[in-house]
Amino acid sequence: MFAPLTPLDWKRRAVKYYPEKIAVIDEEKEFTYKEFGKRTDKLAIALHNAGVQKGDHVAVMLPNTHYMLECFYGICQLGAVMVPLNYRLASKDLAYILNHSDAKALIVDAEFGKLIEDLQGQLPIETYIVVSVEGCESAIQGMDYEEFIGEVDEAVEVPQPDIDENGMLTLNYTSGTTSNPKGVMLTHRSNYMNAANFLYHLNVVHDDVYLHTLPMFHANGWGGIWALTAAGGTHVCLRKIDPPLILELFEKHKITLLCGAPTVVNMLVNEPKAKELKLTTNLRMATAGAPPAAALIARAQQILNLNMMHVYGLTETSPFILYSEWKKEFESLSADEQATIKARQGIELAFNGETKVVNQEDGKEVAWNGKELGEIVTRGNVVMAGYYKDPVKTAEAIKDGWFYTGDLAVTYPDGYIEIQDRIKDMIISGGENISSTEIEGVLYKHPDILEVAVIAVPDEKWGEVPKAVVVLQPGAEVTEQDIIDYTRSNMAHFKAPKSIEFVESLPKTATGKLQKFRLREMYWQGAKKVN
Repeated sequence: MFAPLTPLDWKRRAVKYYPEKIAVIDEEKEFTYKEFGKRTDKLAIALHNAGVQKGDHVAVMLPNTHYMLECFYGICQLGAVMVPLNYRLASKDLAYILNHSDAKALIVDAEFGKLIEDLQGQLPIETYIVVSVEGCESAIQGMDYEEFIGEVDEAVEVPQPDIDENGMLTLNYTSGTTSNPKGVMLTHRSNYMNAANFLYHLNVVHDDVYLHTLPMFHANGWGGIWALTAAGGTHVCLRKIDPPLILELFEKHKITLLCGAPTVVNMLVNEPKAKELKLTTNLRMATAGAPPAAALIARAQQILNLNMMHVYGLTETSPFILYSEWKKEFESLSADEQATIKARQGIELAFNGETKVVNQEDGKEVAWNGKELGEIVTRGNVVMAGYYKDPVKTAEAIKDGWFYTGDLAVTYPDGYIEIQDRIKDMIISGGENISSTEIEGVLYKHPDILEVAVIAVPDEKWGEVPKAVVVLQPGAEVTEQDIIDYTRSNMAHFKAPKSIEFVESLPKTATGKLQKFRLREMYWQGAKKVN
């Protein structure tokens, strides 16, 4: 009577019960669940005919299109492992991943053809499948995707390999910073349990229309690729982040749900058209990827009437392990107080397992006083099986049955966890711990600041001190001293940044995470960081 836990079964259910429901909208193209199911089955058969077997690895380098969605289901239902690629990585990282992952085939968007062509001599790929893009000629030799699946005889049955719920479903690579990217092995079970959390805690229902603003390659779209199918909802694809287009799609398709990093939220609230938008749907947005400032959440709720939901996790945890649960008692609080609560990472989700904050010296759980600092650790249903072909890094991350996140946090009396900083981002100035995210939270309240990143820079007297790197609102005129004085008037003086640098933009990953290491590199060359 045992049935393995796998999110692939949700496609079967959706095709069975919602065959004529619109499953996917991709620009002018629409597919019902019956049509979507047939396309994924054809992909599976075509790959099988091309020699892809259970356990083989297939890399995919596609933006948020219906092809990417089809790959998650078509590849994985063969019992093969999908390797989603971050198409914004440097060529050396892509070459490393494609070799390290043991990918046998690559499905690639024509837009990225030149990049792959330049790497082909270094790659072990046997089969190339290219998704055509209008106005973009492919620079690599490979089978056209539509021809590839079009050759399949519909009378042929889809292979039905036995699925092990603890077997690998996807191999997701983390972005390398000071070392090579690490391959995170996520199983059928961990994907299923994370998607169950997505369904339950983000209140996903059958009538939801979900906009894929979050890259699907990033932790499998946080589970949205599975969860919306499970509910029979509609996936709306988005090739690139384009704030005016996103606002247009909100109205055109009556979007009800989306996900994105705080940077994406910031882009939307600062888009001039946002103030003209008159939404007729109750629009929900989950944010994660970096601690969001309370001021940013407040602006999103005020300007776009977005019901902001804060979740927290890592690729290594599929990714959700905390969410900021909203309680009715919070509704009597002021808008600023509500935003402050929503900025906390929150409590365990229903299906992920146990998460807590522990003292870094003795490993015991910190006091629930909102003051004692420790590291977030977790164990349970969503933690990775390990890093692919890297037992040393796996042993460093998973100790005594707990995964160590590298995030420093406190726990409040109600059990809500709040990140203070990444261990590597914590500023230790004159022996005092200073949270860069706390400073950023204050600065985001300044009306002239569009974006900000706070980092540690060397200081002869204190070892290191905070520095704020700021992107101003268009047309804003404010001085370095104005910003310093504003911060000092809103927090303890020793925490305030000692210097401000104004820039045009901040370095970010494809998912909108700030890359603080790139900012730090500018100031720490030849100097030794304190922590």
